[in-house]
Amino acid sequence: MAANTLRNLLLYPVLLLLLTLLFISSIPHTASACSGSETYEKYIQTACHSTLYRKLCRITLSPHALKIESNPLKLCKTALSISLKAVVNASTAVQKFPEHNGLTRYEAAVIKDCISNIKDSIDELQQSLDAMKDLSGPQKASQLANIKTWVSTALTDEYTCIDEFEEGPRTSTKAQEKIRMTILRIGKLTSNALALINNQLH
Repeated sequence: MAANTLRNLLLYPVLLLLLTLLFISSIPHTASACSGSETYEKYIQTACHSTLYRKLCRITLSPHALKIESNPLKLCKTALSISLKAVVNASTAVQKFPEHNGLTRYEAAVIKDCISNIKDSIDELQQSLDAMKDLSGPQKASQLANIKTWVSTALTDEYTCIDEFEEGPRTSTKAQEKIRMTILRIGKLTSNALALINNQLH
């Protein structure tokens, strides 16, 4: 009994020391991870200063900070991916509008045009993302120019929908406002993506 008690007393300090060493060894890793995350967050915040919609830029990109790191290409790819996903979702939402009763003939025509424009926008954003997979070598300059053109055209397609609604008669404010807000958000996301591409990729 006495021997067991003595052995336990001798083992306790050893176990305590091991636990202390394990805890201490984990601190630098945690601190390093936090430091890296903060650095990446600051990079995103700084990059977003070049956009028109800074708050939206930070909100949408910050959750991807660890993936983006401080890499301009990863930043632009992520921004484009976010925009593309939003446009695809918007396309689904806009296509449901004609199913609702109460739309004027003008609104139905505008929505039909919007569906076509948004589909074009999806194609252009997808082309841009595909081109970014191999943005290197002697063709880099021309590839980058194509990307900027595609994203710019996608943005034009998106804002064309908004312009058509705002130029027409406001006979169904609720329907017009709902679709306007849907398209306006994807326009902002695409605008931010284009600004980041223009300022981060050279």
